[in-house]
Amino acid sequence: MKNLRYYAMSLAMAGPLCLFPGYGWAQSYPAKVVRYLLPFAASGGNDIVARIMAAGLAKALGQQVIVENRPGAGGNIGTEIAARAPADGYTVLQISATNAVNVTLYRNLPYDLVRDFAPVTQLASLPSVLVVHPSLPVKSVGDLVKLAKAKPGQLNYSSAGVGTFTFFAAELFKGHSGVDILHVPYRGGGASLNAVISGETTVYFPPLAVALPHMPQGRMRGLAVTSAKRVPMLPELPTIAEAGYPGYESVNWYGLLVPARTPNEVIETIRSAAVSVLNDPGVSKRLGDLGCVLIGDRPEQFAAHIKSEIEALAKIIKQTGITAN
Repeated sequence: MKNLRYYAMSLAMAGPLCLFPGYGWAQSYPAKVVRYLLPFAASGGNDIVARIMAAGLAKALGQQVIVENRPGAGGNIGTEIAARAPADGYTVLQISATNAVNVTLYRNLPYDLVRDFAPVTQLASLPSVLVVHPSLPVKSVGDLVKLAKAKPGQLNYSSAGVGTFTFFAAELFKGHSGVDILHVPYRGGGASLNAVISGETTVYFPPLAVALPHMPQGRMRGLAVTSAKRVPMLPELPTIAEAGYPGYESVNWYGLLVPARTPNEVIETIRSAAVSVLNDPGVSKRLGDLGCVLIGDRPEQFAAHIKSEIEALAKIIKQTGITAN
């Protein structure tokens, strides 16, 4: 009889929890280390944002959040790893506009960016800068185009790899300006940055956050920004559109995804933590000083953004003939 009463009490206590199937997730997550998977190499714009966010998330979630760089194939290797991870919230993927580019640029991707992931939040957007090595005798976009057309195929640009946004921004510029500049891909943002600093390559489209520390030191010369409007950090630099190529715009963005079927309660826990990090005065100043525009939207808003970016970038890729070859 005593056991029956205990059983009845247990059912009564369990009843309310059954009405809220995600309750256990919300109460227990996170109970272990969270893997912050970045499908790009260290030292680039993606990596800068990832490490700032991971440090903030560790404090907000009360657990270790470890950045794991898994670069390769323009971000596709790390993205596939994340797509196949358990849907439990312990693998968080940071994507960028590169991932939206890859949907069209690469055939037969081993994952579906929309179907295989659940959006968490868009973190920020960040323009790039058209820079050249100081040895190149150009002071403006017009000078660069004139030189490139006088020496077709003799100038080169570095990128973090085919499909990355440094590649896309440059190829988009080639399409708008009609110049023939040789592409030299590297294994990640750090290597492609070092290439233009050393003079191994002469043209580069790094994220603003990557370019800012080097331009005042004379390691590279800025010619224009890739956004639709000028940026406060470099007010003297025109946009590429202002420099004679209307319609040119190439702005990278960063956001968080988790594997599809991750419980909504876990997604909301991660999103709330990420937004609190973005709202932290120290973090917002640090990212703002790097040129980032902070966002922190809802999952459904980020989902709509991803879909619209895939469609918009697909049109640009087809119009300009950009390929992964």
